[in-house]
Amino acid sequence: MKVIQLETSFGIDRLVFANRSEPDNPGPDQVLVRMASASLNARDYLTVIGRYNPRQPLPLIPCSDGAGRVVAVGSGVQRFRTGDRVMPCFAQGWADGPLTESFRSTSLGGPLDGTLTEYMMLDQSGLVTTPEYLSDIEASCLPCAAVTAWNAIIDQGKIGKDDTVVVQGTGGVALFALQFAAAVGARVIVLSKSDAKLDRARELGASEVINYIDTPEWSRTVKDLTGGAGADHVVELGGRATLRQSVRAVRPAGTISLIGVLGGPVAELDLPLVVMRNVRLQGVTVGSRSTFESMTTFLESSRIRPVIDRTFSLADAREAFLYMETATHFGKICINLPSS
Repeated sequence: MKVIQLETSFGIDRLVFANRSEPDNPGPDQVLVRMASASLNARDYLTVIGRYNPRQPLPLIPCSDGAGRVVAVGSGVQRFRTGDRVMPCFAQGWADGPLTESFRSTSLGGPLDGTLTEYMMLDQSGLVTTPEYLSDIEASCLPCAAVTAWNAIIDQGKIGKDDTVVVQGTGGVALFALQFAAAVGARVIVLSKSDAKLDRARELGASEVINYIDTPEWSRTVKDLTGGAGADHVVELGGRATLRQSVRAVRPAGTISLIGVLGGPVAELDLPLVVMRNVRLQGVTVGSRSTFESMTTFLESSRIRPVIDRTFSLADAREAFLYMETATHFGKICINLPSS
């Protein structure tokens, strides 16, 4: 079967188009999935260049987001049957409940092989049914990016129609956060350095937008837009570059969902502002299969569609990662997998 993998070292230029043996027949509780598509996350990019986990054993098939169709099932499989369209869960061992350290070792695209492959053999507990109305390319955007946003906004965030949410950027997680928050009636303020991207964010439901290059102290603008109160929730993706502003932008007893560290992994923090204003700083790491299924139920009723920027072929996977490196994309970068 055709795969894209890192063989002996990290780097986009080290990604190779290779062949591996196809999986054997499924064992008990196993499901063989023919993958149709995959999509890229910042985590995948950092993994490929060796910054996410420099000790990651190689070879490794990258990427955690994908979608496909069941082609065979093993004995005892009751959740799926041949022909079902499915999506692999990010953490294969995390069916429900809070995150534990053991679940982290079951994540796709590192440490386990990921979705840039023709076939995947997975346990039935690590799969979710694809929403009927979505294409495979659209579905491939959900397992990591959409579930992370859903967890931050709905599952943990409990955002509702009277809330104001600040979303940083216009990548995959950010746009899902915008769409989910807008769908439940929240007021959404989107940050970007691109006016063109901000215009597109308005089309997706953003109430207000801020160009953070023109307005580096954007927390003041958030305060002005909220009558001095501050935002109820900030979706924090910048890390070092933005956390200080997020703390100043959120209201007393508000929440900052710390998801990304795109601006750097180490940040200075105004601790008195956090403590004296009772700010909740919540790390968000994707979500369980149960969270994933709750999200797909919502998607079936809301008919939200992922925003896809560009789609590449599997043979052009290097170009897809290089395109992500430019940070010019709006939404998700996807990869079509071979159909034969």
